[in-house]
Amino acid sequence: MTSPSSTVPRTGSAALRPVLGVTLVAALGGLLFGYDTGVISGALLAIESDFHLSPFHSGVVVSSLLVGAMIGAAGAGGLADRHGRRPVLVTAAAIFTLGAALAALAPSAPVLTAARLVLGLGIGVASNLVPVFIAELAPPRYRGRLVGLNQLMITLGIVLAYVANYTLEDVTHSWRWMFGLAAVPALLFGTGMLLQPESPRWLALNGSPERARSILRRLRGHDDAAAADAELAAMTALSPVRRGPTASGGRWRALADRSVRPAVVAGIGLQILGQASGVNTVIYYAPKIFESGGLGSSASILATVGVGVVNLVMTPVGMAVVDRFGRRRLLACGAAVMAVALAGLAATLAAGGQDSSLAWLAVLCVVLFVAAVATTLNVVVFIIPSELYPQHIRGTAMSATMFANWSMNFLVSLTFLTLLDALGGPGTFTLYAAVCALLTLFTVRRIPETRGKSLEEIEREISRTAGATR
Repeated sequence: MTSPSSTVPRTGSAALRPVLGVTLVAALGGLLFGYDTGVISGALLAIESDFHLSPFHSGVVVSSLLVGAMIGAAGAGGLADRHGRRPVLVTAAAIFTLGAALAALAPSAPVLTAARLVLGLGIGVASNLVPVFIAELAPPRYRGRLVGLNQLMITLGIVLAYVANYTLEDVTHSWRWMFGLAAVPALLFGTGMLLQPESPRWLALNGSPERARSILRRLRGHDDAAAADAELAAMTALSPVRRGPTASGGRWRALADRSVRPAVVAGIGLQILGQASGVNTVIYYAPKIFESGGLGSSASILATVGVGVVNLVMTPVGMAVVDRFGRRRLLACGAAVMAVALAGLAATLAAGGQDSSLAWLAVLCVVLFVAAVATTLNVVVFIIPSELYPQHIRGTAMSATMFANWSMNFLVSLTFLTLLDALGGPGTFTLYAAVCALLTLFTVRRIPETRGKSLEEIEREISRTAGATR
């Protein structure tokens, strides 16, 4: 017998237009993620001067965002599974607005630290739910590109933060304006989400199939009502035991269930290995890396700007191919290139030391690494988990996944300078290259291909795989 999901037609470009507007609004959460992450780089010097911060207290101000992101990511999924995706995203917009206002008006370093913690909560919620919300609304044929739009907006947010930092550098109380500007997209995000529909998948499995049908017909086009009805049938064909809200503790326990274990291992393993590859340390500490390779201070900053441009330009390239090339193949190829680039960087640092004749070869290795990250890892890191998890625990599973992401981000950022001091540049980047090689192997062995499949088809396939390995 043909499963209901197999009757869902592969939609054409007409199906993309109605859902694109919803995706763009939701992806404003990614823009805020990027802006609030990147703005501290330009604001910190002025903050240190105004509040007379020690290096330790500066670190507390910076890292409080990551702590908030861990908390926000951990808590968002259970709330979204109980109350829906849209209300929690609206709440995230309110958190972003409050955090921006509090940071802009902060009278002291402790208040600014608290404001950064609040902003981190918003980032944690957005990093968890924006990909899930988009994935649950998107047609299978375009799901990768649409979820990838979130990553593009994160990258754009970082660039906008750099532009704001540069533009406002000489303004009185510049850092307050830098933080306060984030309230504008936060208000747009909240207002826009109030006008968007709830996830039809969440509605279908929580007692509102007719509302789900109406939303699907609008998103897929009223002229293709049969396709929307077939898609709804595929959603509601899931086991009745899995429908409807369950206790939060039950959802967390469900992550250990044998039927979802392959998805959990793939999703969380990707976050741990992806962060352990050193991707963020290369971005955060690029000037220091270039200086250790022999470049002067000014040239190091210029090279870092170039790295940021490469990151922004290459992200749409990954978005353009992810639905054609496939998630697993794209990530495996990208991780292999990342390993080669970091091994080259380690060898260049070992051979060149402070000799500037090899410095630009180090820059080339970093650019190659960032280009590979932007076109592969950064594109799929949110797409893959948003597709893998079963509907009834998708939000909670994404909480566990993004908590792992932010925790590993915090740990790697915290230990990078210590590693650099203990192992030197060659040893540190050789270690990261080995992690990239491990990520390549993990991708081939543990991450299933999800390209072009409905979320229900993916759920069934993973459940069958789990059953076959018992």
